[in-house]
Amino acid sequence: MASHDDISASPTAASDSVFAQLVRAPEDPILGVTVAYNKDPSPVKVNLGVGAYRTEEGKPLVLNVVRRVEQQLVNDVSRNKEYIPIVGLADFNKLSAKLIFGADSPAIQENRVTTVQGLSGTGSLRVGGEFLAKHYHQRTIYLPTPTWGNHPKVFTLAGLSVKTYRYYAPATRGLDFEGLMEDLSSAPSGSIVLLHACAHNPTGVDPTLEQWEQIRQLIRSKALLPFFDSAYQAGFASGSLDADAQPVRLFVADGGELLVAQSYAKNMGLYGERVGALSIVCKSADVASRVESQLKLVIRPMYSSPPIHGASIVAAILKDGDLYNEWTIELKAMADRIISMRQQLFEALLSRGTPGDWSHIIKQIGMFTFTGLNTEQVSFMTNEYHIYMTSDGRISMAGLSSKTVPHLADAIHAAVTRGV
Repeated sequence: MASHDDISASPTAASDSVFAQLVRAPEDPILGVTVAYNKDPSPVKVNLGVGAYRTEEGKPLVLNVVRRVEQQLVNDVSRNKEYIPIVGLADFNKLSAKLIFGADSPAIQENRVTTVQGLSGTGSLRVGGEFLAKHYHQRTIYLPTPTWGNHPKVFTLAGLSVKTYRYYAPATRGLDFEGLMEDLSSAPSGSIVLLHACAHNPTGVDPTLEQWEQIRQLIRSKALLPFFDSAYQAGFASGSLDADAQPVRLFVADGGELLVAQSYAKNMGLYGERVGALSIVCKSADVASRVESQLKLVIRPMYSSPPIHGASIVAAILKDGDLYNEWTIELKAMADRIISMRQQLFEALLSRGTPGDWSHIIKQIGMFTFTGLNTEQVSFMTNEYHIYMTSDGRISMAGLSSKTVPHLADAIHAAVTRGV
């Protein structure tokens, strides 16, 4: 066997790296906010960029029910770390479908739903995107403007062509319903349409149930294929599990087909566990079975099989009545705190006499608020007040506390009145 001294140098050892031509990629526009925040030594800095729940003390929250279940799993010596099936944990998949569609859903009772465990919401969207790119006759997906910054990248790399439809109206800081309906009416028959199930990211603006019904009728009449991203479903937006799932259930009730990507990052605080699900509602049990067989062929070369720990936590909570009730109480407390932050910020701006109508802060719903602040104002707030947010003016309400609301209100007031 040759010694280290006998090994001749690679011909490229003295030359540049084979990757020398690479340019440095820019930071992710959302995660990059946290990078900048972490570098700031200011004691008054506030991070409102990342979409992760924080307590009143500004700390990450691990739900009590999650800690209890984790302890049970650790103490169960019969558990092992074997691979789980390509589609994931059977209990997790079954319970995830029930959570989003309802336990009495005809689609579930008729076995027309296939559900696979995914790597949180992002991974579930990617699997769905690749499946559609391989097996669906239309490869164009319409995304709302604006939408989550990762959506265009996920679907483009999955092999779909990305187009947009109007959604947000800057003038009213509300929904551009007419523009939305007009754009979807113009979409070619069969096109895929991405819909945020509730708590639209980044705007916090949702259609009313009446508007959802009109959207459903249009989508079905045009034979468009709805693909719901349910990043905040299950009570995290309104505090009500059923209310947050209503838009999806409207589309299931008509017997048509659709896709739904779920995430348990927000509603169970399992951000780092990467727990999600992709469900596809089909016309028949036979089609659902064939769809699942093809989903396996998408997943196998991508990550082979999903992780077991987070899905086991979710399954344990969803199938036990007492744990489920405990979870819903904690979930409502999180939603209520976010709603309270909205009210406090709105009142703080009113008390300062900040120019403009800020009622959109309490009209919008969920983790994010689209403030209406422009890039220059955002930059000013970061430089002068050490408040970090995305350049489009989106703030995470979950990152606020009663202590930091006055500081944010001062910053917004200064940014809006500067130069006036």
